[in-house]
Formats: sequence, structure tokens, C-alpha cells
Amino acid sequence: MQTTVETTDRHVVRLSVEVPPEEFAKDLDRAYRKVANQVKIPGFRKGKVPRQIIDARIGRDAVVEEFLHDAVPAYYIKAVREHELAPIADPEFEPELHDIQVRDGTPIRFTATVEVRPRLHLEPEQYKGIKVDAPSGEPTEHEIDQYIDALRDRFAELEAVSRPARPGDYALADVRATVHDREIAEASRLGFLTEVGSEELVPELDKELEGKRKGEIVKFNAKLPDRFGPDLAGTEVTFTAIVKEVKSKRLPDADDEFAKTASEFDTLQELREDARAKMRAYKEADVRVEVRDRVLQKLVDQVDVELPERLVDEETEDRVQRAERRASQAGTTLDAALATQGWDELRFRSDARAHAIRGLKADLVLEAVARAEDIQASNEDLEREIVALGQATDRDPREVARIIERSGQVTSLASDIIRSKALDLLVESADVTEQDAPAASPPDLDEAPEDGDE
Repeated sequence: MQTTVETTDRHVVRLSVEVPPEEFAKDLDRAYRKVANQVKIPGFRKGKVPRQIIDARIGRDAVVEEFLHDAVPAYYIKAVREHELAPIADPEFEPELHDIQVRDGTPIRFTATVEVRPRLHLEPEQYKGIKVDAPSGEPTEHEIDQYIDALRDRFAELEAVSRPARPGDYALADVRATVHDREIAEASRLGFLTEVGSEELVPELDKELEGKRKGEIVKFNAKLPDRFGPDLAGTEVTFTAIVKEVKSKRLPDADDEFAKTASEFDTLQELREDARAKMRAYKEADVRVEVRDRVLQKLVDQVDVELPERLVDEETEDRVQRAERRASQAGTTLDAALATQGWDELRFRSDARAHAIRGLKADLVLEAVARAEDIQASNEDLEREIVALGQATDRDPREVARIIERSGQVTSLASDIIRSKALDLLVESADVTEQDAPAASPPDLDEAPEDGDE
């Protein structure tokens, strides 16, 4: 089979294909056998009807139509692979499939015009030695202070205070929810202890509790959120709450005694050094991820590539659909999920499109690096990835392998592995400068007291 390719427009190519008689003859014979197995002709066993009988009874045109329907797309795919093209749309055949001439001793000729994914070519000097700054992986004293404070918070005790409640305090209240004097038991709470600002019941309750003292009564209307179920969600309810007590957290002092209580260490300094080591390990992992992102983004920014609108539109829509599925699995809608973040669909689609463009450009860049370096996905690479997928989904790797093979995702998995290897190469060859750790933040002398009465 002879093929040629020419660019006819931006991102559009025309494949010219010529299949010699000796090659398509085998496929034409296959079409005759297929038709022979589908028809019943007296005097002949099924599948054993001679070609001349089929031509006379069924008609050669019917067989040729069957042949063209099966063989021409296969020839097209073979040509696509030969020229390493990545179509992003269905091809337009010229002539159309049913008009392609099939004559004994004469080659089959047709062209296929198709929009394809861009293909970049990069030289080693473009992608090796990329200079980026890496954030420091060393924890600051301020970060360690925050870690210790979070640990102190876990060992905090609540004590009653006489001052008004403020965010972070706890309010003990009897809450009654009614609709036209009918109590809604699902939204009522007796002896309800809640952190002011946590919005545990409804956001409006936290706003009303803030600034209130023991003995005060608040009354307000609010709509029940989705978590109350389809029968009550959205129902406007009248809440009445009696504040029985306001409590403030009293954190233990950060000293050696606290270290003994909260850990296996005898001194606060030992506890801080342990926290430093743990935080360093976490930060170093984050730094590695950040460096990979920075190296890839630096290369993407240096490469000029125009993406086909169809490709961007499809990737954008795919991202939107994935978000819709995640929202549905969480028991809500995409619109509702966006509303909680102050977003609307237009803003989300705009953001999804920007991410789609960045992701597509990153894939093209990594594919170019992989071609330049002849990076491949070995059977061992595929096996490791399948084992990892099995562990992540709690499935037998053999079952995962069968699912991937049946769904035709082997090529996609191999492509992911190749791009990951290409990114590894970029990072290994990059010129990375680690930034100095930021100085510890000075104490806030104007910070309000943690506990106690005003």
C-alpha cells in the first residue's frame, strides 16, 4: 500500500492511499466469505457459495459495498499510523466510500482529509537545562509554631466565660426549629454545643450567636441546606435558640509538661525537632511536585503552538462532564457546587478552557520530548502501572489488566507512561536553584488574648 500526506490547511492533512490489486484481493475474498455465510442459496452449504453464484444471485455490488465498508477504514487507519498522525475528527473520503472504484487488476485509490492533532519538534537545547527556582523544603519556625499550636488545640479544655461569644468560642444552646408552630425535629437540637463559625447546623445560627451572652435568645428564619434530604432541603424554617452557656478554649502552655502529655518526648525542644523532621519530609515531597510543575510550565511557555478549536472544545467539555459526574457522586449538582464557591457556569467553563489549553500544550511538549529521546513504554512499565492501579482501587492487577484491555485503554495508559518518563527527563536535566527558607514571622503583638474574660 502506498500512501502520501500533504498539509492542506492549518491542522488539516490529506492522505492519498493506493492499494494494489494483490493486497486488496485478500480483503475482497474475505468480504465474499462473509456474504456467503449470511445467505442461503439452494444447493450450496452455508459459507460454501462460489463467488460467481454470489455475483449472479446477490450481485457483485453488494459484496463490493461490504468490502469497502470494512476495508477502506482499515486502510485509512494503517496510513494514519504509518505517518504517525493523531486525528481529532472523522475523515472525509474522496470519492465517498460507495463511489470508490474496485476493479480486478486495478489499484484502489482514495484520499482522506482529516483534522489532526498538532505535532511539535523540539531540539535538545530547547528542553534540557531549563532553569527554575525551587521553593525551600525547610520548615520555618513559624510553621513549627503553627504545628505545635494545632497540637495544643487538640488538648484544649473548654471553660465558661461571661463575655459575648466570638468566632472560635463554643456556644451551648437549645435550638428549636418550627414551620407554622410545627416543630421540625430533624433541625431541632437540645443541649447543642457548637463552635461559633463552624456553620454546623445553618450559617445563620452562627451569625446570630456571635456577640451573644449566656441567657440571650435569638430568633431568625433560614432555609434548610441540602444535607437535610429532599423532603426538607430548601424549606424555610423559624429557628429559636436560647444561649445556655458560652465557652472558650483554654490551650495548655507550650512547655515541657505539655510535650510529655502530648507526645513521647520529654521536652518541648525534642517535640519541635520531631515536628521539624516530619514537616521537612512533607515539604520535600511537595517541592518535588512543584519543581515538576515549574519545569513543565517553563517549557510550555517557551513553545509557540496554536491548538485546533475542536480539540480545545472537546477537552473543555470533557472537563465539565467530569466535574458534573463528581458533583453527582457527591449528591449535588454542578451549579450547586459552584454556588458554594461563588462561581457560576460561565466562569467555570472559562477556567476549564484555560486548564484544557494548558494541559493540551503540556501533552504536546512532552510527546515531542519523548519522540526526540525515543522514550518508550515497556511491558514492565505497563505491569508496574497496572499493579499501582490495582492497589489504588483495591482490585486484583489481573482484573485491572483485563478491564484496560477490553476497554482499549492500553494505548492511553502507555501514552501516560511515556509522558511521565519525558517529564522525569526534563526534571533530571533541569537547572534547579533552591530558594532560601523564609525568615520566621515576627510575633503579632496586637493579637487578641486566646481565652479568659474581657
